[in-house]
Amino acid sequence: MAHTVPMLSLDNVFSAEELVKWGASLERRLDGPVAGGFAVEPKLDGMAIAARYRDGRLVQLVGRGDGRVGEDLSAAIGTVVGLPERLARPVTVEVRGEVLLTAAQFETANELRLANKAKVFSNPRNGTAGSLRGMKSRSYAIPTTFFAYGAVALDDSGVLTGASHSAVMDEIAALGVQTTASVDGAGLRVHATIEEVQARVEEVTALRGSLPFGIDGVVIKADALAEQKTAGLATRHPHWGIAYKLPPVERQTKLLAVEWNVGRTGVIAPRAVLEPVEVDGSVVTYATLHNPAFITKNDLMINDTVNVYKAGDVIPRIEAPVLALRGPDAVAIELPTACPKCGGPIDTSGERWECAGGASGGCGLLAALSYAVGRDQLDIDGLGHTFLEALVEAGDVADVGDIFTLTREQLAAAARSEKRADTLLTQIEAAKEKPLSRVFCSLGIVRTGRTLSREIARYFGTMDAIRAADADALARVPKLPAANAPKIAEHIAAAGPVIEKLAAAGVNMVEPVAEGAADGPLNGEVVVVTGGMNGPLAGRNRNDMRALIEDAGGTSSGSVSKKTTILVAGENAGSKVTKAEELGVTVLSEDEFAARVAEFLG
Repeated sequence: MAHTVPMLSLDNVFSAEELVKWGASLERRLDGPVAGGFAVEPKLDGMAIAARYRDGRLVQLVGRGDGRVGEDLSAAIGTVVGLPERLARPVTVEVRGEVLLTAAQFETANELRLANKAKVFSNPRNGTAGSLRGMKSRSYAIPTTFFAYGAVALDDSGVLTGASHSAVMDEIAALGVQTTASVDGAGLRVHATIEEVQARVEEVTALRGSLPFGIDGVVIKADALAEQKTAGLATRHPHWGIAYKLPPVERQTKLLAVEWNVGRTGVIAPRAVLEPVEVDGSVVTYATLHNPAFITKNDLMINDTVNVYKAGDVIPRIEAPVLALRGPDAVAIELPTACPKCGGPIDTSGERWECAGGASGGCGLLAALSYAVGRDQLDIDGLGHTFLEALVEAGDVADVGDIFTLTREQLAAAARSEKRADTLLTQIEAAKEKPLSRVFCSLGIVRTGRTLSREIARYFGTMDAIRAADADALARVPKLPAANAPKIAEHIAAAGPVIEKLAAAGVNMVEPVAEGAADGPLNGEVVVVTGGMNGPLAGRNRNDMRALIEDAGGTSSGSVSKKTTILVAGENAGSKVTKAEELGVTVLSEDEFAARVAEFLG
């Protein structure tokens, strides 16, 4: 498909000296200093696309291609976070930007591919392209994320009125499209001099390891559109912009050993033990090896020199061995023939190996039980790992449902203390009154967690309604990716006997409705919490605060952006307060916020 205006790539510089030279060449083209300043923003490591809106509705996605003609990626409409299907205004415009997989989405994407018998993506960049291009042929969708970096008017309605790149980006954000301004520290900044630009490049470089997505450079542009027009274009790139490429995050080190770990659902995952190496500001001693097939396919051996990188600049992974550096001490990696944890048989039918007993077969049971009684689920504080292990070994507990039928004698035998047994009985009895969202979360259903369990519980209201829901019904739950619905439905059905045990024991099966949430004190507010909570909010963790905000009618967010309306600043609040003040966001102390939501404080 032809682009409305060519999507040119940027030329590169690799050092401060080269940046200065580029700045001087731009001044020569302008016949003087860059009066409008330089717009500086991260260069995202993804796939460039053009998103075309007609009367505010997203109608087409086009890949960059060769810059003049790109591929139709419209099948991905509706799966890209940050790229709304409808704008805030019914305008006709083309928004350009980068689609990528965040670190969390990259993990989810590979889980989806494994579940559907497909090969895992080797890195987020390849995963992004594969996710978008495979949308037509796959039966499942892989969510990606979009950040805008520009726009092109498609008619003369005057939708883009800004005289600078930064002003246009503000207009794009106002339409509801995501920009890097939504990520702490990563938003566009305008600087007056090349020296200030270089300082900002160094700031972004320092941020690199903490960002939720991968970046491979910093983009610098003349901010004023009039100066861009004067500077003009070369054949393949504009004269008014440059990409400052950051040093690679890939490093080489030795593979010392491979550990085989078993997760709470019984998945057997290999982990590389590495000779410590610094990658992008942190020392890496372990890296994921995905699965046994990855080891075999890449011919990995102990004592190999391997390339290590951070997926999404976050998760350490091994790319491949450096075969040219393989020495005589290289030793083949032994793949397990029995479950490393319980010694039982392994299910090797898929790319991802699993203990044949699964979470219910004893191998993953302890991890599953520890998760179930955790603070964010049933909150049975006294049931630690050692205690649970004793109960399992005694044959008293085979699943979370059995916890609620434990007798004082069984608990006393495991704890070797009648006093502790009494305390535990009190905690177990209190756990029966937890809201449905926590009870459902304690089941450890795949591809759900605290937030999604809450959404499911709120949507259906009762456990019976959840159990009756098929994949189509689950797909309608807010925040639940439709592609995950079939697997979630399958695991809910498999958990039926455990759910029946819980119900028979008197465990709550209903989600309470927060009275007044629709017209509560936080209705319409987007709230960010930072720092430690004291005073009336003391002891509340991140999940507790999220629940409080939502019960009071608000929306909880993890980062300050233009959409944020309230920042709750606790002890050691940090840089979020500064950003909130810059954006004009209301900043409340713990006491001020507590007073506002007093009726919802239990």
